[in-house]
Amino acid sequence: MKKIGFLSFGHWTPHPQSATQSAADVLLQSIELAVAAEEVGADGAYFRVHHFARQLASPFPLLAAAGARTSRIELGTGVIDMRYENPLYMAEDAGAADLISGGRLQLGVSRGSPEQVVDGYRYFGHDPREGETHADMARRHTARFLEVLEGEGFAEPNPRPMFPNPPGLLRIEPHSEGLRRRIWWGAGSRDTAEWAARQGMNLMSSTLLTEDAGIPFHALQAEQIRRFREAWAEAGHGWEPRVSVSRSIFPLVTAQDHAYFGLERRSTDQVGIIDGGRATFGKAYAAEPDELVRQLAQDEAIAEADTLLITVPNQLGVDYNAHVLRSIVEDVAPALGWR
Repeated sequence: MKKIGFLSFGHWTPHPQSATQSAADVLLQSIELAVAAEEVGADGAYFRVHHFARQLASPFPLLAAAGARTSRIELGTGVIDMRYENPLYMAEDAGAADLISGGRLQLGVSRGSPEQVVDGYRYFGHDPREGETHADMARRHTARFLEVLEGEGFAEPNPRPMFPNPPGLLRIEPHSEGLRRRIWWGAGSRDTAEWAARQGMNLMSSTLLTEDAGIPFHALQAEQIRRFREAWAEAGHGWEPRVSVSRSIFPLVTAQDHAYFGLERRSTDQVGIIDGGRATFGKAYAAEPDELVRQLAQDEAIAEADTLLITVPNQLGVDYNAHVLRSIVEDVAPALGWR
């Protein structure tokens, strides 16, 4: 059994062929796609976060709105760039959205990817400390975020407060019990996966890894997952972590599917350059359901993970993406033992 969700980058483009021509379009359609995903039997609605871009940016209003419109599916991010975040304010927003959803948030965080502007986090008021890299700053923000999610008091109360305080030091409110164990780190390498395990975060692995080991992407990613689990066991956290991988998967069941994604049959892993280093990018899967079952059964990383996130072409609209999810849930997942 696997949890199956979608991951949307939330692109919008003022072009007549895009179903999302404005920020309002992509926000409202993201909520509708979460509702549709629940209706077709999927398990999660996840959203990418990018700043200074025509994409989804501020996730918590969206997660709260989707949480109010759904009742079962998980709601998450993949991922929030922690270079940009105020950890305490983020904890307040996350706690509120999690309570609205009834405890269904699964928040993926990370040090972030290359952005649209140079050092964009500086415009948000965040600068690395002396001797610190931007990645160090992201990890520092994450550590503080995780700390306050524990719910322990740390702030000295005013001796003459406007409203009565509970006894002792005060914590961030609203506090949502259990959210700390539903934080994931978006790891781009085997080493960062081990680091995430030591911090007690679930593992979120995407369609690229910032290394090239000369083996297929899915095999490299499977090794990353195994190393994460080994590091987790050594850390002795006392609870079982979760692992997700994301894939572009398109069952070709209609003429429209073939028109949109028939050429993706030829997709292969790619090696490129990101942040000045070599990276391995995973291929897309596109085929008739029976052939997809055969191909996906050979993907070692999917086999290792408990959660599969399907990257969706959100600019094709809610109805088409709901069709893709339904095809995966009904035509592919049962034959693989995921349902």
